[in-house]
Amino acid sequence: MEEQLPAAPSAELVDALDVELRQVERTFGGHRVLQDLDLRIDAGSTVALLGASGSGKSTLLRLVAGLDRPTSGTVSVGGESVRGPGRRTAVVFQEPRLLPWRDLAGNVALGLPLGTPRAQGRDAVLHRLETVGLADFAGHRPRRVSGGMAQRAALARALVRRPGVLLLDEPFAALDALTRLRMQDLLDGVQRDSGTTVLLVTHDVDEALHLADRVLVLAADGDRGAQVVRDLRVDAPRPRDRADAQLAALRVELLELLGVPRTTRTPS
Repeated sequence: MEEQLPAAPSAELVDALDVELRQVERTFGGHRVLQDLDLRIDAGSTVALLGASGSGKSTLLRLVAGLDRPTSGTVSVGGESVRGPGRRTAVVFQEPRLLPWRDLAGNVALGLPLGTPRAQGRDAVLHRLETVGLADFAGHRPRRVSGGMAQRAALARALVRRPGVLLLDEPFAALDALTRLRMQDLLDGVQRDSGTTVLLVTHDVDEALHLADRVLVLAADGDRGAQVVRDLRVDAPRPRDRADAQLAALRVELLELLGVPRTTRTPS
């Protein structure tokens, strides 16, 4: 099924929230994943997490989402300690995780806060489907749409919560290259339109540079848990030109940090 780019979403600011981790450690059995991690993410910013597999990126994201608890230290969103999943954050995973027996509108409605009045909820669902370019597919079940469309529905399900923090765990990794680029542009437009705080886990350096205000590189040192070894600010204006020379220079720096030899790099 052909992927169509949605129209630019209409302005609808949310109450963006800051995120703070203080002296966070997370161990699983005898394995330390994160250690003494201090991190602050300003409200309304987009931050990308890069690092090798097993460097703790998804663990950090789950701590902020309240899907996991730190072994020690504190995690707060908007100045309040995270003690479990809450309405102020929303998560989009690598897989859309749509219920096959519900249509797209029904799946998006699952993201509505508890107690939302029926009429208000229906309007919010339709608005978010329109935001991601799926208004004409509201009655389709997941099996009838493409992978990119399913992932857009998952994004709409997260946005319908009007989250202060949007958490993304490699949300475009399973998509084909062209659809992935379109999804990146869609996410960038939605973030600039809503002003929400975004924390993105990715293995894709170009994706991080296209979307983020800051790129954090996580790495472990021997038996020590992962820590932030580079906090790179990306000052290029958004929306960004993927051919920007400034981004190309930052790409080289990030690939070197990630241990990718120049001889094995593919052209941008």
